[in-house]
Amino acid sequence: RGSTVRVKGDSCGGVVTCVVRGCPRGLGAPVFDKLEADLAKAMLSLPATKGFEIGSGFEGVNTTGKEHNDEFYMDPKTGIRTRTNRSGGIQGGISNGEIIELKIAFKPTSTITQPQNTVNRDGVDVELKAKGRHDPCVVPRAVPMVESMVALVLVDHLMMQYAQCNLLGQEDYSNLVMGNMKTLYDPAFIGGDGKSGGEMSTKDMSAAFSED
Repeated sequence: RGSTVRVKGDSCGGVVTCVVRGCPRGLGAPVFDKLEADLAKAMLSLPATKGFEIGSGFEGVNTTGKEHNDEFYMDPKTGIRTRTNRSGGIQGGISNGEIIELKIAFKPTSTITQPQNTVNRDGVDVELKAKGRHDPCVVPRAVPMVESMVALVLVDHLMMQYAQCNLLGQEDYSNLVMGNMKTLYDPAFIGGDGKSGGEMSTKDMSAAFSED
């Protein structure tokens, strides 16, 4: 499509889809530092962006609550999971360990070689016809920008999570990076009494991860 509009002296827009795999659970916050809110801010800070979707996005309004809800189940190997992913990997502002899927809309390039009406600095109606080399579509250049911004947001939230949960200073972060941080939802740590079964009791686990 870009080649077609270029010949006509026009431009076009497009949508960039970004998929994040292996994001740790627990990144984000329920109110002021929602993960999807920070991702949206980062994406809409890029030039030419006009829209942002996560998960089902705007299509979700055409479904009912029953149809849209992601049902939970216990996976014996990875713990709590969702059977579907309409939430796009983030629920209540916090990553849930599923795939994070974003869509970002980029508008057509403003500068085109076709004549357009405008107003000059003297407030006079004039006709503008741009000259020189101008991309008919910014989407190909936007892909690495989207990937970089998403990575920066996730690293920022990962660092905040490490600091908040006193995880800094460890020699090996591989389990945490792979999303294996102990939570109340991990089967290996549920229902323990601190001696047998799970490594920690539910009461002790709750106290250990409480923000109070």
